[in-house]
Amino acid sequence: MPLPSSSTPAVQIQQFYDKGLAHASYAVRAGRQMAVIDPGRDPQPYYDFADEHDAEIVAVIETHPHADFVSSHLEIARETDATIYCSKLTDARYPHKNFDDGDRLKLGTVELHALNTPGHSPDSISVLLLDELAQTRAVFTGDTLFVGDVGRPDLREDTTDGGHTREALAAQLYASLRQKLMALPPATRVYPAHGPGSLCGKTTSTDLDSTIAKELATNYALQPMSEAEFIEVLLKDQPFVPKYFKHDVQLNKQGASNFEDSVRTVPRLGNQDAPEPGVLLIDTRPAAQFRAGHLPGALNLQDGAKFETWLGSVVGPTEPFYLLADTRIQLDAVIRKAAKIGYEAIIKSALLAPTLLPATSPEVDAEAMRAHPEQFTIVDVRNRTEAVESLFNNALLIPLPELRERVGEIPTDKPVLVHCASGYRSAAGASIIEAALPGVAVHDLGEAVTEFMRE
Repeated sequence: MPLPSSSTPAVQIQQFYDKGLAHASYAVRAGRQMAVIDPGRDPQPYYDFADEHDAEIVAVIETHPHADFVSSHLEIARETDATIYCSKLTDARYPHKNFDDGDRLKLGTVELHALNTPGHSPDSISVLLLDELAQTRAVFTGDTLFVGDVGRPDLREDTTDGGHTREALAAQLYASLRQKLMALPPATRVYPAHGPGSLCGKTTSTDLDSTIAKELATNYALQPMSEAEFIEVLLKDQPFVPKYFKHDVQLNKQGASNFEDSVRTVPRLGNQDAPEPGVLLIDTRPAAQFRAGHLPGALNLQDGAKFETWLGSVVGPTEPFYLLADTRIQLDAVIRKAAKIGYEAIIKSALLAPTLLPATSPEVDAEAMRAHPEQFTIVDVRNRTEAVESLFNNALLIPLPELRERVGEIPTDKPVLVHCASGYRSAAGASIIEAALPGVAVHDLGEAVTEFMRE
């Protein structure tokens, strides 16, 4: 979704924001030349913007190999003959030019300068925009600096990716912030790669851009503190890491296949075809429809604002699955969302909901549960940082991303009641438990949980 642009006589900055992934990407246009920074999987919005302004895309800049979405940098380069720029530390397996400290790119009458800012990842860069008078006007900070937060340093610890410890990366981030970004002119506009809800940080503001001065005044991570204090504060209460993150880092280092071509290659089942037994089935319909009738063993991940994140948190990146929706339009929408995180390649087939949906799930009696909670095994599928205070005595905390692996820990001597904070995750959690523990009555507290939260 394009957002209002920022312009000077010499340059225009256009932000594109994908709310589902809390991802911000940018077009920087100077005259008839344009650079794209951290593009999402679908390149069409950048092509449309270039066409609207009669501009040529000459550069695609990756601030780092992203973990939470698949970039279209390689596709854009192939389609437009643009050059891809990234740090020499990226281990990029696609044609590119190194873009590190001291490197600069001329764009019309302005320049883009590279600034190595490791910490979120060892290969992170920020991109300075200097106007025709060589004055710093903006900085594109990738996942290094957000509005009100900074990037998490714990996503690149895997030995296949260099085995960088979170403590070492946090120390690098401390230096990058204080020696480079905090030293920029106070009026410099800050354009990060993520907004509220991103799992690449923990306390991101609802604002989608800022200034260095504002961040110096309000961002907790930029306040005076020692390196040791910074590391301790930063590592505390980081959110969970979805299953797909490591996969997407490697996919982005390689470069993904074309978006539309990949979506078109997803197989489709006919109305008379049945899914293969034993293969995971993701039913994306609303929870009420799912409870009223679904295919046995299906998991209910409703199509919603964070579908991509929950799909990549519940399903592993090499695990084949079926994808089900009510209409072709809805099915196409969830396929495209799956492709944003690189999951279109593991969709075994997509199918419309058949007429016969023999399995049902019980409706919850919230008043009976309120009167006799001891008659249920209560499972809380919220994240640990949310569940510091339990809503119910003796609730079993199993965050949704861990539930499929830990479902065997749930006692089966009572009916099971599942809750989260608003209803989305509890619907998914109830379906996971129901599929794994046949014969056990599983109830989804759903949106009724908000009544208990107010008490």
